[in-house]
Amino acid sequence: MSVSLTPAAARHVEKSLIKRGAGLGLRLAVKTSGCSGYAYALEFVDAMNPDDQCFENHGVKVIVDPRSLGMLDGTELDFVREGLNEGFKFNNPNAKANCGCGESFAV
Repeated sequence: MSVSLTPAAARHVEKSLIKRGAGLGLRLAVKTSGCSGYAYALEFVDAMNPDDQCFENHGVKVIVDPRSLGMLDGTELDFVREGLNEGFKFNNPNAKANCGCGESFAV
């Protein structure tokens, strides 16, 4: 099982952690929400839980809890700029459908 970051996503997370002044990495999780059933949740991590899985890409750690890992396995997190907008893009091979907002999905 794995979760990965593109170089652009890793640079963005690394800059954010430096600006924040602390943190081990980025937590990627799934919560029940959104119009498609599930939504992605991102937050900075200061301490890992004992059952967390840690994946390191381009020097940045992505931490995933065991409940979310099954739905996130194989996901690549990218950071993209489209016109005046910028943000994370989730390339999740487990998603069977995505909402138009791009933040919720169904498995």
